[in-house]
Amino acid sequence: MSEKTQKPKILVARSIFPDILERLQEVAEVESNQSDRIWEPEALRQALVDKDAAIITGSEPIGEAHLKTATHLKIISNIAVGYNNLDLAALKAANILATNTPDVLTETTADFGFALLMATARRVTETEHWLRAGHWKKFSICDTPLAMDIHHSNLGIMGMGRIGQAIAKRASGFSMNVMYHNRSRLSPDLEQECGARYVDRDTLLKESDHIILVMPYTPENHHLFGEKELSLMKPTATLINIARGGIVDELALAKALKEKRIFAAGIDVFEGEPTVRSELLALSNVVLSPHIASATEKTRRAMIELAIKNCLAGLAGLAPPNLIVY
Repeated sequence: MSEKTQKPKILVARSIFPDILERLQEVAEVESNQSDRIWEPEALRQALVDKDAAIITGSEPIGEAHLKTATHLKIISNIAVGYNNLDLAALKAANILATNTPDVLTETTADFGFALLMATARRVTETEHWLRAGHWKKFSICDTPLAMDIHHSNLGIMGMGRIGQAIAKRASGFSMNVMYHNRSRLSPDLEQECGARYVDRDTLLKESDHIILVMPYTPENHHLFGEKELSLMKPTATLINIARGGIVDELALAKALKEKRIFAAGIDVFEGEPTVRSELLALSNVVLSPHIASATEKTRRAMIELAIKNCLAGLAGLAPPNLIVY
């Protein structure tokens, strides 16, 4: 802690709402990045050297090289549910706590997942561009770009945590037949509540009209969806990814979309964020969004508030509500 103020020194690695920042500054000596610049690894390492805590996002990787010189660091508070940006083993070895922000974004993310599914299946962005380009010359039953139904279709959910379950519940309003695959099967009561049945992965791939990915990223999940998995999908199927970039082999996906081996895709997360592959940008049958599944003001405020709560609890020697490394 700073000898002058006796307040903890906290790095806030990305821009946050000014009123929340002001409240944090009342209890801590804060170095904030309100310009929202992207950190170079060395700059981030230097910023952490004298800090007691850091509040970061998924765009700030923290590894062993950062921790070697961060001798005062007690806690890393991640403003995200996923934490593949953190070297958990290195944090544990350095006796540094780490937290995330689950629950507060579940419903908002599920809303967006379903919105992206609908936009993709019904060709919303593609037909808007078609209209803006002046192609709508007359009313036509067959010549207008035709889409895929959502109601009474088969929805396959890969990953059945909080968000997957929330998506399944939304699907009931569209009379969808929901199947899921997960590392572990839900309880019978929870399956009934979600209106979902457990199937093996190949069955989900072959039978789904729409597949939505909501599992966490792990090294084992890297390019989990590649050429083989895409080849099992129906040519009329859509693939929606609101999980993490890196789960889908983007080059294999672009090739399948270009060759019309699947109908369309909706992608909110990318392997090289914020860069998006030119192969995807060139396609009309893919809906692209800039990692905004949780991007409502209410939800982003809740995420930041929870990250600060986790951070201050850890600095006070208390157990933060959302520990992932302890």
